[in-house]
Amino acid sequence: ERNVMPGSGTCGAMFTANTMSTIAEAIGMMLPRGASHPADYDARSDIHADVRAQARASVEALYKLMEAGLRPRDIMTERAFENAITTVYAMGGSTNMYLHLLAIAREAGVPIGIERIQQIGERVPLIANLQPHGPYAMASLHAIGGVPVVMKELLRAGLLHGDAMTVTGKTLVENLEAVPALEKIGRQDVVVPVAKPIAPPNNHISVLKGNLAPESCLLKLSGKTLEKGEFRGTAKVFESEADTMKAIRAGEIVPGTVIVVRNVGPVGGPGMPEMVMLTIQLQGRGLGEDVALITDGRFSGVSHGILIGHISPEAARGGPIAAVRDGDTIVIDPGARTLNLDVPDAEIARRMADWRAPEPGRVRPGSVHDKYIRLVSSAHHGCVV
Repeated sequence: ERNVMPGSGTCGAMFTANTMSTIAEAIGMMLPRGASHPADYDARSDIHADVRAQARASVEALYKLMEAGLRPRDIMTERAFENAITTVYAMGGSTNMYLHLLAIAREAGVPIGIERIQQIGERVPLIANLQPHGPYAMASLHAIGGVPVVMKELLRAGLLHGDAMTVTGKTLVENLEAVPALEKIGRQDVVVPVAKPIAPPNNHISVLKGNLAPESCLLKLSGKTLEKGEFRGTAKVFESEADTMKAIRAGEIVPGTVIVVRNVGPVGGPGMPEMVMLTIQLQGRGLGEDVALITDGRFSGVSHGILIGHISPEAARGGPIAAVRDGDTIVIDPGARTLNLDVPDAEIARRMADWRAPEPGRVRPGSVHDKYIRLVSSAHHGCVV
């Protein structure tokens, strides 16, 4: 445990924490290079000098922002959100960016919905060779200049808005002016040119819809796990992560199965837990390319396989995922961006007519839990209240 990670702090790869720190920097709300610095030098050292410098510089920047009257909504504009989405797609960020970006955009009063994120992301190639897609951790990116190196390459390719304001009090293009271009950094393969990407555009995360996800759902690693096209499989339904784990370990999951884990969404979970351990089990058993997993829950950035999460509406709110039964055929079509239950609409309607919302367990009336499950929106809207 002391040696497996490059240092203390958060996961070193492009999982949710580094995805969100990248978004904070790319949207202009963090000083340059703030997203990538290591917490320390090793498990026994004091905090990294770059962390100290960032903390001091951030305090100084806050005072300057107050003096200038520059507020968060002056920085977090629609063009800034587009910059953040572009950058995090170029670095291979986690699916959880959708939840957080939707919620932040709503709070900031910026009109960016789930389809808009899809439209921006699908034009962006993968150019950062970071885990889980590549061999490097975030500390390796920091060593060659951090997120600004990625953004400089994206700006040169015309993929970013250089006029976006940032917490430095300068625009993005001004911040990146002194950042060296890739060809001037020296020999490295942490970041590659847009012209020669690690993966072409529209090969990362895709928003899907269909009769199983009337609002939306997210297909992870869309261009990598489904290169053969459509996946058609037989449903095996579970009401919890624990029950699913038992079935996988018991050898009950065979190639051609679509595992359905429902009632683990924002309300059903509650709180939309990660299904990461299930995906690790499937990969470890060599089932990653032959078994799909769909859920109204979510995934960790480390997850691999044919994975669809954030199915909305969720089962606990009467979403049609609640109508799926063992033995049904489920069709995933990444080209058409659809997720469908191959059952007649009339039969789905008949099943849902008999549906009853699951008991929420021991929920005290008037408690925070009670208020949360009554007020929280679907993942399609960022689980906002």
